[in-house]
Amino acid sequence: MLAITTLLSPPNAARINRIIKELETQFGLDDVQATADPHITYQLAGVRKLSLLKAVLRDVARTTKPFPAFTTGLGVFPGPNPVIYIPVLRSDALNQLHMRIVNATAPLCLRTDKFSGPDCWMPHISLALHDTSPDLLGPVLQHLNEQTFNLRLNINNITILRQEGEQFVQEKVFSFEGHKNEKAPLLF
Repeated sequence: MLAITTLLSPPNAARINRIIKELETQFGLDDVQATADPHITYQLAGVRKLSLLKAVLRDVARTTKPFPAFTTGLGVFPGPNPVIYIPVLRSDALNQLHMRIVNATAPLCLRTDKFSGPDCWMPHISLALHDTSPDLLGPVLQHLNEQTFNLRLNINNITILRQEGEQFVQEKVFSFEGHKNEKAPLLF
């Protein structure tokens, strides 16, 4: 499976990685580090031909201008191993990008995850997953509750992450048109 994502800018990625490292130090949570690059996922997909996927995503990126997205609060996907995340607020620009990606890749996908559809997609930045437990949820959320999670993100790339063993690594980054001139400062 491949993940079609947007990587966070270096300042935002550094902030998220600091939080993830705190969760490892204080609670032993480190499975989220299987992906070293904090990101927003649009779709998980198995594809017929990687070269065709790269071509269609390159076209989407070439015709997309950078835009801001915003985060706030904390969220939890419940279950035996709850996922703790920072929600990314859906906007028209983010929804349009998501739909362009889903529509462009649909003919190439052998399978996709059930959460990539427009009605189910919940953009987020994962802080902890797979190695969490309901017992840890309270203490972790109490720790995280001491911070705010109001970030301004600069959506300026589409990145393919591929699974390599237990890790997800960058396969290809497609920068949006004009991205080098755009900056989105952190908001705290």
